[in-house]
Amino acid sequence: MTADGTILLTGAAGFVGSATRRALAERGARLRLLVHQRPVPRGAAGAAGSVVRGDVTDPASLRGVCEGVATVLHLASYIGEDPQRCAAVNAAGTRALVAEARRAGVRRFVLLSTAAVYGLGPHRGAAESALRPDPVSVTSRSRLAAEEAVLAAGGTVLRPHFVYGEGDRWFVPGVAALLRRSPVWPAGGRARLSVVSVEDLATVVADLATGPWQGGGGEVFHVCEPEPVRLREVGERVGGVLGVAVPRWGLPLWLVRRLARATAADAQRLARVATDHWYDSSRIWQRVGHGPQHAFRERFAAHAAWYRDAAAGDGEPAAADTAAAAGRGPGVR
Repeated sequence: MTADGTILLTGAAGFVGSATRRALAERGARLRLLVHQRPVPRGAAGAAGSVVRGDVTDPASLRGVCEGVATVLHLASYIGEDPQRCAAVNAAGTRALVAEARRAGVRRFVLLSTAAVYGLGPHRGAAESALRPDPVSVTSRSRLAAEEAVLAAGGTVLRPHFVYGEGDRWFVPGVAALLRRSPVWPAGGRARLSVVSVEDLATVVADLATGPWQGGGGEVFHVCEPEPVRLREVGERVGGVLGVAVPRWGLPLWLVRRLARATAADAQRLARVATDHWYDSSRIWQRVGHGPQHAFRERFAAHAAWYRDAAAGDGEPAAADTAAAAGRGPGVR
């Protein structure tokens, strides 16, 4: 079966959601955009599409949003340290949307989650079935709860790790913050990290929404480039694009933590970027029938101008990003 009905998309104004909306529009998909506060561009849903208002924290507001919908793509989430908001948006909000989708008879439900649900690692090339979730942050715990609701309903869960490209306010800004504040590479910058461009991630989501339905559901997929990249390579490329000096020397991670007088939260953030976190993504590329369009080395260069403009406009990462990444690398999600 091919999904030829309406696709409900949440998070359409966000980082991954915007790229996914464009990918689906290019395929002529009939879109229904579920919008809460952030506006979407005029005509974003396409000529045959629509925009509906709703709030996942208010189940009554979701009544009817899934009528006539073939596929739900739930890409909206809250990333922050407010436990009540995490629980309301990510956990309870996803359960409410799943319930409405089931009531309306939606067959296909795809949730964008994160490999951060696995915790601190290190993780080295493991497949989905080889890892047990062990989240350490309130965000990741709430996103795991969202996963459980989707999987119980036969939906599909996607777990990327670090995502880069236009709209990125977390990964590259976090690496840039680390470079600005650290005179050394933690663990020599040797950590291997799974990354994926926002375009390739959006393509995967669009493939799952518009491709043949394989039934069953209840599956989890890693979504990342087949080969990891080392922190040092990421840092050198980020430093070159943004004009940030890169360290010449490295120190053991434990010593970096001690010299920085890292708190427990700081140590967790540092561990995510300074120890191996890379995952086997072969199953998703087999499912969609292709690999990513480009590797990090080529794709990041295509985004260099956007990152320079973003850095020039902000000076530093946004306040929330700096709190998550300041001097410690990308935050725990």
